[in-house]
Formats: sequence, C-alpha cells, structure tokens
Amino acid sequence: MTKSAVMTAALAAGAVLLLSALGAGMFVESGLYNIGADDHHTKPVLALITQLRDRSIESRLSSIKPQLGATPGMIEAGAKHYASLCVGCHLAPDATKSDLRTGLYPHPPNLAREDIQESRRAFWVIKHGIKMSAMPAWGKTLDDAAIWDVVAFVRKMPGMSEQDYQQLLQAP
Repeated sequence: MTKSAVMTAALAAGAVLLLSALGAGMFVESGLYNIGADDHHTKPVLALITQLRDRSIESRLSSIKPQLGATPGMIEAGAKHYASLCVGCHLAPDATKSDLRTGLYPHPPNLAREDIQESRRAFWVIKHGIKMSAMPAWGKTLDDAAIWDVVAFVRKMPGMSEQDYQQLLQAP
C-alpha cells in the first residue's frame, strides 16, 4: 500500500468516525428516543443493554470469593432484609404483583420463582446495583455479610411457600 493510499484510508476512517459521533450526538440531542419507563426499548437497544450488563458483571466476578454453604441463620437474616428492602420489586413467595413493580421497566425478576444460579453474580448485583434499572446498590447500606445473607435467602426462596416465608420473618 502506498503512503498516499494509507493517508486516504486514515482520512476516510477519521471522517466516518467523526460523522458517526456527530450523528449519535444529534440523535441524543433530538430527544427522539423515548426513555420513559412505560415505553419499552427497541429490540436492538434491549439486546445492547443486556449484553453490556451481562459482560460488565461477568468481568467483575473474579474478585468475589463465593460464600460456602448457607446456614439457617443466614437464610433467616436474609429473609428479613429481603422483606424490608426487596419484596416490593422482586415479590414474595406466592405473590404475583405489587404496586411498585407494575411501573418498573425493565421489569425486575420475580426472585421467588427464579433459580439464582451464580451466588457471586447475585452478590455483585445486590452490592453494586444496576444503572437505569431501579436496582439500587445495597452495598451502601448493607455490609458484605448481610448481602451474603440475602443471597442465601434468595437462592433458597424459589419453591418456598408463603407460610414458610412468614415463619422466617417471625423468627426471633
């Protein structure tokens, strides 16, 4: 490739990048994209956000040591934290809706019905939250031991009856 061809290719690449940045800036400035929680993302935007979230979390898990075995005390303490901090969005056993959850988008997972596969991922999400999803960073409020208690409870909750859940909440 000649020096002239390299220079032309570099200028063309620069022009494409500049036009892309200008186009993106004009799109953002226009306000065309509805960011309201009552209007769902387009499929490409949702796919991009999902990929960004999943890869971001995955790349940070190696620094977290998994908690070994959940004790009944951890599950009980986690149930109490969950009842005061999480149930409005993620629901209790046998619940199907809440007033708060109805207006959230993206819709939070119903943790009473979903198996939490990876304890380190659950710990990270509870501790750090998820931007633009209404998932707060509970690491500002709870210490790591309390977050592991919540993880222990959430992993135990799928299939739990409302009666079992209430017994955990009423334990001394």
